[in-house]
Amino acid sequence: MSDNDGKKTLGLRGGARSGSVKQSFSHGRTKNVVVETKRKRVVVPKPAISKKTGPAASQAKAAATGRKRPAGISDAEMERRLKAVQAARASEAEEAAKRQAEERERAEERERRRAEQEAKEREERERAEEQARKKREAEDRERAEVAKVAKAAKIAKAAPPPPPSPSPSPSARKQDRDTRNTETRPRGGKGSRDTNRRLGKLTLNQALAGSEGGRQKSLAAMKRKQERARQKATGRPQEREKVIRDVQVPETIVVQELANRMAERVADVVKALMKMGMMVTQNQSVDADTAELIIEEFGHNIVRVSDADVEDVIDTVEDREEDMKPRPPVVTVMGHVDHGKTSLLDAIRNAKVVAGEAGGITQHIGAYQVTTDDGAVLSFLDTPGHAAFTAMRARGAQVTDIVVLVVAADDAVMPQTVEAISHARAAGVPMIVAINKIDRPAADPDKVRTSLLQHEVVVEKMSGEVQDVELSALTGQGIDALLEAIALQSELLDLRANPDRAASGAVIEAKLDVGRGPVATVLIQNGTLRQGDVFVVGEQWGKVRAMENDRGERVKEAAPSVPVEVLGLNGTPEAGDALNVVETEAQAREIAAYRAQAAKDKRAAAGATSTLDQLLAKARAQETVAELPVVVKADVQGSVEAIVQAMEKIGNEEVRVRVLHSGVGAITETDIGLANASGAPVLGFNVRANATARNVANQKGVEIRYYSVIYDLVDDVRAAAAGLLSAEVRENFIGYAEIREVFRFSGVGRVAGCLVTEGIARRAASVRLLRDNVVVHEGTLKTLKRFRDEVKEVQSGQECGMAFENYDDIRAGDVIEIFEREEVERTLA
Repeated sequence: MSDNDGKKTLGLRGGARSGSVKQSFSHGRTKNVVVETKRKRVVVPKPAISKKTGPAASQAKAAATGRKRPAGISDAEMERRLKAVQAARASEAEEAAKRQAEERERAEERERRRAEQEAKEREERERAEEQARKKREAEDRERAEVAKVAKAAKIAKAAPPPPPSPSPSPSARKQDRDTRNTETRPRGGKGSRDTNRRLGKLTLNQALAGSEGGRQKSLAAMKRKQERARQKATGRPQEREKVIRDVQVPETIVVQELANRMAERVADVVKALMKMGMMVTQNQSVDADTAELIIEEFGHNIVRVSDADVEDVIDTVEDREEDMKPRPPVVTVMGHVDHGKTSLLDAIRNAKVVAGEAGGITQHIGAYQVTTDDGAVLSFLDTPGHAAFTAMRARGAQVTDIVVLVVAADDAVMPQTVEAISHARAAGVPMIVAINKIDRPAADPDKVRTSLLQHEVVVEKMSGEVQDVELSALTGQGIDALLEAIALQSELLDLRANPDRAASGAVIEAKLDVGRGPVATVLIQNGTLRQGDVFVVGEQWGKVRAMENDRGERVKEAAPSVPVEVLGLNGTPEAGDALNVVETEAQAREIAAYRAQAAKDKRAAAGATSTLDQLLAKARAQETVAELPVVVKADVQGSVEAIVQAMEKIGNEEVRVRVLHSGVGAITETDIGLANASGAPVLGFNVRANATARNVANQKGVEIRYYSVIYDLVDDVRAAAAGLLSAEVRENFIGYAEIREVFRFSGVGRVAGCLVTEGIARRAASVRLLRDNVVVHEGTLKTLKRFRDEVKEVQSGQECGMAFENYDDIRAGDVIEIFEREEVERTLA
């Protein structure tokens, strides 16, 4: 066996080839690096010639490649190597094809973009050439027209007037008319592109006689037309003439609104303000002085107006005497609670209103209209008599013509009776005294008349001027006499109003109805309120969507002295607000917005403190005051007002009730959220919480209380406020002891040998040490002994030993006062 055995001799020829590379560094440094280059041997077999398998196939493949198969490589290994080489070649072919395709796509994209760019440039170039050509043609045409007009004017001035032409025959006139129609007819089928262009040649006769019809354009008009065409061709903006405007400016105005009133760009106005050193935006406000400077800079005229000028649109003209017509009297029934006011109205109206009132007392102001047997129409206002409804009674007296003062014959004059007398005098309206409940055995009408004298009310039976009527609302006795007295008093007043003007009135009551929205009970005082009228009432405005009378019937209009319920408001007004009809919704909206802002500013000014000292003093004063926060919701505005006033009266210098929020309508989720944040209960008066509010209240643990009688509400709040009061500490003296001798014991200190002279000495009680009737120490006992035993108490006349807690300065002859402290709950009056 040879050394080679058919194997190729190993050598270094096919190995790595070495070389050197010179590297250069900074500062002129170089370095020679030895680099070896290795070549990778790749076996590339040729395709198989035949499909032989086994050793014969391998020998055939080896013969086809012209190379000998390396020793030690099996047929399977050789097959795998051949397959790997073929796969590599196929992959390289695919990548090459993919690269060629991407190159073609990129070339096509570049070609397309270049073509688009060339087309765009060509279009722009053609457009510019077309505009230049049109501009040249327009200028040439206008110059030709001007030259023709000037030449025709020159010829007409030099030539003699033409002789009068003979009257043409009818056939000639027809032919001439056909010729003119042919000349003036548009050439195209869809009409001429320029109907103002002259057709045909301009002759001397046409220039002198103006045969084209109508007034001809002047030279200045043609020049203006040329200028407009030139500006349109060049794309320059047309300069308009400056329009000087009268700009109305209130105390403050938003920058954008100022620009709109001047008809200027907002950006220009903001730029002018910035030049003045004011960095503002279009949504910020500027004062009137700054607005005046801006208006003068833009060349306009300023007109100063006040915010209150928006109310000038309300009709305040004086009514003429011939327009005045008689109107029904407005009668307000006033008096003390439970004296029979609503029962009297029920007897007059044949209704049962008192049966529907919670607790049998009136808690809302009611408005009714009654027609008597003789046809007279009377408008009645029923006011509550409870002490909490003072504001309601005051409103009733302000809008009334006659006050009927109801006094119970068995109860005489009461506090709310005196208050009603004061309201009537303040309003300057006459009174009629109705002495009710004369059917009762304890009735004494003369006592009522006598008690009225103390308040300067002198009835006719007492030789006075005030009418008085004895009646019984239960039996109906004296009702007719009362109606006659009202009719007589109204005749003396001679009540008149103008029904043909814009309506005005007063809100008697307001509420938020679930199905109808905000509803206001309005008493019309002047004019006629019609369905569809736009009105403003206090801080709210609206449009009359519907009206209902006191019987719930829909009406189309309401005359003076007629109470109606008005639907169509955008919010719930305050009771007592004035209603005025305006022309447009914009005016009503503007007036309502002004009033709302004025009320907001007033509330802010009332709640603000002027100095820091006042703020600190107020904070220190509130530190010692406990507050009971509540949220109040009621069915009508008058009840809300009465409850809030009653809450303000509850409390003293240590505790008070604070109303976080009060409103009209059902209890909502917002009310629950506010109450939860402040730890306050929600008080509902004749209203209920909706389902969402109830669920939220249950989750957050907010207490909701419902009331239908104002007595119960006020009593519960007063009791809750009293619970915030600190308990009153009372001292109960239980005994006295006199110190006879002082002893000293180790570990205990000084011990007083005492004799209990009065009462009992207890170990747990508090003590005071008196020396010459002056208190020198107050504390507790450390020990109480009798003989050597510790005891709880020592009776009078017995001796004992006492030691004070943390005090040793005791002397013979001192007196020990023994007492106990007791905490007593306090109540609010």
